[in-house]
Amino acid sequence: MELNDLVQMGTQLFKDKLGDQASELDDNSIMDALSGLISNEEGGLDISNILSSLTDGNLGSIISSWVGSGENEAVDGSVLSSILGNEQISAFAEKLGLDPDTAAEGLADAVPNMVDKATGDGSSILDSFGGIDGIMDMANKFFK
Repeated sequence: MELNDLVQMGTQLFKDKLGDQASELDDNSIMDALSGLISNEEGGLDISNILSSLTDGNLGSIISSWVGSGENEAVDGSVLSSILGNEQISAFAEKLGLDPDTAAEGLADAVPNMVDKATGDGSSILDSFGGIDGIMDMANKFFK
């Protein structure tokens, strides 16, 4: 799935989650803020930022559900802030004129679904790092 398609899907999920709170926001502003949050310099999904949070075993199981096949494990805004980082969430919120907690709650459905769609069945990404255990080992070595 192309990044633009992911961002459009994420925009709709974000607006759906926030309901009336998002009624004043225009789609292009949300799409721009989402692109800044999840894209890398090459214009693709920045999965490395999300995978870097795998140093915490609990987050690893959440993220592996998004990358793998099956149901995406749900998260709330505070967990999503742990995964993406408070700075990232704050920058996203500032672009939209929202407080960071509201922005994180709005992203709680969007980000897992975007990662899920971007990674397909997840096998190629997980396999290239030796599965979830390989990613965990790599992240633990990197961050120690």
